[in-house]
Amino acid sequence: MAHELRQPTPENRPLLERRKELRALDSALTGLRDSVDGVPQAPRGGLLAFTGPGGMGKTALLNQARARARAQGFTVLSGRAGEKEQELAFHLVRQVVQPALASMDEQELRTFLGGWYDIVAAALGLVATPSGHVPDPTGVRDGLDWVMTRLAVMKAPVVLLLDDLHWADVESLSWLASFAPRAVDLSMLIVVAFRPELPLEAAAFSAPSADLGNRPFTLAPLSATAVARIIRDEVGEDAEDAFCEECWEVTGGSPFEAVELSIRLGERNLRGTGDDLPAMRDLAAAVKGPGLIERLQGFGTTTVRFAYAAAVLGKAIAPDLAARIAAIGSTAAAEATEKLRGARILADGEGPGGSLEFVHPLIATTIYRSIGASLREGMHNSAAEAVRAAGLGHAAAARHLLEVPCEGSSEAVRCLREAAREALHSGAPEAARRLLNRALQEPPLPEERAALLHELACATFLIKPTATVAHLREALAEPGIDPELRASMVYRLTQALAHTDRMAEAATVAAEEAQRAAAHPRIRLRMQGDHFVWSAFRTDEADSAGRSRALARLADRLSGRGLEERYILGSRAWDAMMCGEPRQKALAYAEEALRGGLSWTHENRGFEVPVSVALVFMYCDQPRRAEELFAKGMAECESKGWRGSHLALGQTLSGYIRYRRGSLAEAENLVREGLRIADRVEGGVPAQWFAIGILIQTLLARGGGGGGGGGGPPTPCAGAPPQTSTPSPPRTPSR
Repeated sequence: MAHELRQPTPENRPLLERRKELRALDSALTGLRDSVDGVPQAPRGGLLAFTGPGGMGKTALLNQARARARAQGFTVLSGRAGEKEQELAFHLVRQVVQPALASMDEQELRTFLGGWYDIVAAALGLVATPSGHVPDPTGVRDGLDWVMTRLAVMKAPVVLLLDDLHWADVESLSWLASFAPRAVDLSMLIVVAFRPELPLEAAAFSAPSADLGNRPFTLAPLSATAVARIIRDEVGEDAEDAFCEECWEVTGGSPFEAVELSIRLGERNLRGTGDDLPAMRDLAAAVKGPGLIERLQGFGTTTVRFAYAAAVLGKAIAPDLAARIAAIGSTAAAEATEKLRGARILADGEGPGGSLEFVHPLIATTIYRSIGASLREGMHNSAAEAVRAAGLGHAAAARHLLEVPCEGSSEAVRCLREAAREALHSGAPEAARRLLNRALQEPPLPEERAALLHELACATFLIKPTATVAHLREALAEPGIDPELRASMVYRLTQALAHTDRMAEAATVAAEEAQRAAAHPRIRLRMQGDHFVWSAFRTDEADSAGRSRALARLADRLSGRGLEERYILGSRAWDAMMCGEPRQKALAYAEEALRGGLSWTHENRGFEVPVSVALVFMYCDQPRRAEELFAKGMAECESKGWRGSHLALGQTLSGYIRYRRGSLAEAENLVREGLRIADRVEGGVPAQWFAIGILIQTLLARGGGGGGGGGGPPTPCAGAPPQTSTPSPPRTPSR
């Protein structure tokens, strides 16, 4: 039985001069089967790609793939990117996955997704208002891998169709490109279609590996013979050769233009004679470009405005929304719809509720670009209001706000901020950054500016920490900031400074803020703790002994009642161990710090102190306690979707503990896994340096070139090469 999860209604027309492509498609589909002609075989997935300019018949080939896959009982998943939906994070992924999950209620979804629910629910659009921890992009990608793998296994064999991939949102495109190599082992065939201008993120599709599939099939224009066949199928076999030759020249061999021209010739009852050539040229000119706009304008102002509104909405067009944007009534909208259907500009769409779509993206692009700038901006503004009023979500409304001038609208700022929050919970910090930048330009109310800059700084932290520093310094200059918000800003500023190897500056900022917060004892204590943490990393500290004495005096006055106190006690445990104080004293401070809990994933705290506390147990000859704390911390990271450098460092240092215990084979496996995770994080992260240094030590020990103990984990400090002579507290500001 075939499983169709998304099915448009393609026209039933034969594909001409696409034998090579269809043979490749049939061969790939045959490879998905577990037997051929009664002979068992191992199913094998792969990638099949078609590329060419607009109008070359890429979508028609995907429709053939759909029909042939269904005929063999395969499950079909599909999605199509849209030119106007590129700002919507994971928009294409949602099209692919949501239909497969549509029949499940929330409890069933939680059961199906298990521990991945809180990590991927926002990315998949399964929750209206995301909450809880913000997962990192690596964690979301891992979760999407798991979801798609499970669907592929449950519904095998699976054919995944991805159309207009050149317009895919970058989040979907990056994930799909990384997931594609798995298709070989999943009995999944991925069939993609795109124009030549494919983004760099999609390199896996434009130049796949030998295991995944062949290079893309570049679709060539149709020959004069093929175009003549299309024309004669519509107007009759008596169409003259010269007439058909002229049709080929005016269409350039484009299958889309040839088919559209033939339909219009048939509608005009032309027979394909020399006398019909002037009319044919007029009809061909009206298929796209200025001729299409001239034809559209002939339908009247109301229909033109409705077409404009449809072009502003993009791929899936709700007639009532288009009517509201066009400022016309429902009766006028229905009449305009019928005219545009008859003119083969609009057609029935695939979505629910009688949605519409353009017959071809070339038509949509031509109409959208013909709208005057001021009218287009006004329509996008109306679209944002209409989308919000229809309850379609902040992200859907915000993508229209990105197209309008700044007007100082507090409602627009609120919408953009909410959309950015959704993007962050979806693992899309770059999308959040774009939205918050636009909100800042609106601009916000003066009393909201500091909070908005803080949100923008958090969104840029994993992308460009130097920008985070600039945003936070600007935010801290704003008057009247709430003390708790200011403390969060200062912490994030020190973290960004540390991440860019400006340790002295980070420690100084925290110390100055501690003095400033004299009226707020808890905040002052927190800033003092941060000052001690960042000072511990400095290689240029003038008086480390004085800092140790000050830390000891402060810690001796604390009981560990609050989180701020426990962090200071944790720092004191590490410092006591580093200064060679009695082992039992360091362990006592460590246990006191842990008594109320130290989270690895607190979003307003670093995990440097919790990890340092765990390492105190290792260096004080309690490796099993250290392993227990690392296992708990890594499980916490995984449950919150933090599967980047935090998890990489946890794996690596777990391997280092095994190394010190002499379990070298286990150590090597753990460290290699840590390095693998670190390599997946965008940009260089300290976890890579740790992993490489510890892996070298382990390999030397396994080969007889070094001992199984001694030394400390390699630590990056102020851009210096990793050191292995003395232990230092780990740091990894990014997830």
